[in-house]
Amino acid sequence: MTIWNLGSINADMVYDLPHLPGPGETLAARGLHQFLGGKGANMSVASARAGARVSHIGAVGPDGGWARDRLTEYGVDTRHITDADVPTGHAIIAVDADGENNIILFQGANHAISEDQLGQALSSAAAGDLLVMQNETNGQTHAAQLGRELGLTVCYAAAPFQAESVTAVLPYLDFLILNEIEAEQLQSATGLAPSDLPVEHVIVTLGAKGARYFQRGRDPADFAAFQVEPVDTTGAGDTFTGYVLAGMDRGMPMAQAILQAMRAAALMVTRHGTADVIPDLKEVHEARFD
Repeated sequence: MTIWNLGSINADMVYDLPHLPGPGETLAARGLHQFLGGKGANMSVASARAGARVSHIGAVGPDGGWARDRLTEYGVDTRHITDADVPTGHAIIAVDADGENNIILFQGANHAISEDQLGQALSSAAAGDLLVMQNETNGQTHAAQLGRELGLTVCYAAAPFQAESVTAVLPYLDFLILNEIEAEQLQSATGLAPSDLPVEHVIVTLGAKGARYFQRGRDPADFAAFQVEPVDTTGAGDTFTGYVLAGMDRGMPMAQAILQAMRAAALMVTRHGTADVIPDLKEVHEARFD
């Protein structure tokens, strides 16, 4: 099977700072690194490194050929990434000494994806394939509707969170992943707790506390996080999502897919960077945690 990812592609500019800046504060960065990023690209790389077949649907600008090449090197099918007349998306990421971050996003080519491009890409999809989206591109609702019509398993990573974006795709979803704060915001907007959402599979990530899995008609299941010393939390959630999707695609029981994804995310927070440093399946299996 194939994971079809309508996903963002960014250049991530990561600045190492002594602490996250406050309003009006100027800080000297202690280091700068550029990585392939964007939630979409991160998830595609994570799923590919977890052993899944991944086809990325997206766009880059005239300056983005390197990003397409990098995705190809990591095993992602890039035939459905088009060239746009606007710059490639990018992110400015500040990381403090404790590994916490804040992020400024420029959408760029990520919002230049046409319905024709999306339809052409998904015309090659087969019933039972997975379709995943995040809130960093245009076309999410159209993609969700099309995915449902084609018999795909429709998945949504609800970040960056906007309640209206989630509610627009909610009727078409089979799988939803969001963090604890986003779950509270969605409940405030809809009146529905995660266990009451009209979605078969819901995962709420809880940061260092782990994750909670809700399946319709069953009691929730809690998964404790592996304890590590974090240096950079950027991309950890995307790594977790990509690994869960790969596990689903490969027919794993959800509990097994979540545990494997938590191992991958735990490794990820011990590394500086985004897509370029996502661990592969061999590293995940060989990792030892206290």
